[in-house]
This record gives sequence, structure tokens and C-alpha cells, in this order.
Amino acid sequence: MMLRSAVLLAAFILGGSTGEIAITHGMKSVGEPVRLRPRFVLHFLGRAVRNGWFWTGVPLLAFAFYVLLVLLSWEPISVVIPASALSYVVGTLGAKYLLKEEVSPKRWAGVLLVCAGVALVAAS
Repeated sequence: MMLRSAVLLAAFILGGSTGEIAITHGMKSVGEPVRLRPRFVLHFLGRAVRNGWFWTGVPLLAFAFYVLLVLLSWEPISVVIPASALSYVVGTLGAKYLLKEEVSPKRWAGVLLVCAGVALVAAS
């Protein structure tokens, strides 16, 4: 993988993970819909679109998607998709340290397995 692809991969991972963390933070403050009836869902969606964290996350996710499209035009999908799995690491770290979520040892083991898989793909 060339340097420009590696830089874009990092931008994809950071942009996407940061966007997901921002939207998660916003949605936790919005809460969940009381019922899955149209009136309650619309009220829930109204609260969501008035949340600043939601609007911080949406453009970050859009940016990450655009970067993914560029990456897929430059590199084989068999390299890009496994390498993008490193977003699990960033997402888990963000969940623990920014969102203050409890991350179990089993989940950390899963993250390590993802890293090992990415390393195997990168080595081939």
C-alpha cells in the first residue's frame, strides 16, 4: 500500500470512528423512542436532528464514505476492507475513553484478533 493510500486509510478510520462516536454520544443524550409508533418515532427523530453531536457526526461519516470510495478506486478491495477493520480498535478506544463505556476482556480479545487479521492481510 502506497503512502497516499495509507494516509487516506488513516483519514477513513479516524473520520468514520469519530463520526460514529459523535453520533453515539448525541443519541445517548437524546434517549430512545418510547414506542415504535409513527408519532413516537417522529418525536424521537426530531430530538435527534436538534442535537449538535448528531450534526458533528454526519459530515464526518460522509467524509469517511467519500475517502472509502477513493481508496477503493486506488487499491484492491481485498486490502482496503480488512485494513479498514482497524476502525474497530479506534471505535473501542473511543467507547472506553470518550464515552466511558465498559469494555469487557472478551471484547478486547476480539479487537486483538481483528488486529492480527489485519496484520496477516498486510503481510501477504
